[in-house]
Amino acid sequence: MNSTGHRWLMTAVGEPFVKEEFTVPEPAAGEVTVEVAGCGVCHTDLGFLYDGVRTQHALPLCLGHEISGRVTATGAGAEAFQGLSVVIPAVIPCGNCDLCNRGLGTMCRSQKMPGNDVHGGFATHITVPAEGLCPVDEDALAAIGMTLSEVAVLADAVTTPYQAVKLADINAGDLAIVVGVGGVGGYAVQIASAMGATVVAIDVDQLKLDQLADFGAAMTINAAEVEGREIKNQIRSFVKEQGLRSTEWKIFECSGTTAGQTTAFSLLTHGAHLAVVGFTMAKLEVRLSNLMAFSAKLQGNWGCLPEYYPQALALVLEGKIHMKPFVKLHPLEQINTIFEAARAHQLTERAILAPDL
Repeated sequence: MNSTGHRWLMTAVGEPFVKEEFTVPEPAAGEVTVEVAGCGVCHTDLGFLYDGVRTQHALPLCLGHEISGRVTATGAGAEAFQGLSVVIPAVIPCGNCDLCNRGLGTMCRSQKMPGNDVHGGFATHITVPAEGLCPVDEDALAAIGMTLSEVAVLADAVTTPYQAVKLADINAGDLAIVVGVGGVGGYAVQIASAMGATVVAIDVDQLKLDQLADFGAAMTINAAEVEGREIKNQIRSFVKEQGLRSTEWKIFECSGTTAGQTTAFSLLTHGAHLAVVGFTMAKLEVRLSNLMAFSAKLQGNWGCLPEYYPQALALVLEGKIHMKPFVKLHPLEQINTIFEAARAHQLTERAILAPDL
């Protein structure tokens, strides 16, 4: 028997979300229905609502792709997930195509992104493919003082930089530089540190920088107070003091701003790896020949392979990635207020909207 739920729909760019009651569909073969525990508010969601970033699904659409919850119904072939607590991948590959079979699931042309290709998680329920679901032990979460709702942002803010760090092949002794230490960048700092790198954090928000000094950042630089070229000079001095390599820096651009991207590109060194993790619609003018001159790499990062999710979750459960200080729960009913606050940069933690609050 179908149950009923409600979700908040984006109807037009710049317009408030509209609440809709709906009948929760029975999951088809290979699908599951998840009762949402929490859904994080991501920079990408702000881009959809306020900046005109186009969604793949026509409007109206329920946004939200950082989702945790409990499986309440399963379709044929997905029965093993019944009753499990899970995190839903932000990018769900089909699992069967040539790309997926070659370990390139984030490039899958049949992928489904909640809140973009299909209705997302700012709702009481969501029906998605079972492919890649990450089971979560709620008792293990409770042991570190977290709830299922709070772990929702593992789906993007944690796993996206986790994949970026994996692609950069960070090892002990590496220097990692994270430009933009908001939701995604803050976790990039922690993950790179957990992988053995010495981490430099760069942002224009001193409060964020001060907080990360206790969570993996060995050096912080306020880009609002230091001119572009001087940033690199300060890092060079730090590298020399610490006995680190002056080459092969691992740079992660997580700000999603032209200023941040300009800074990140200016930090190229011989053999550097520059990961583009943040997103902006704005264009940037750079001299690509610098990549040639430095024998450097430029790497884009879209989402995260589902097979990496358990690895990232393990780092959280082991206390190597700290989520609790960086998230805050809010009632789903406050979605319009929270989005406006996020747009105005008034939130100090990653907002997670919970239907049960």
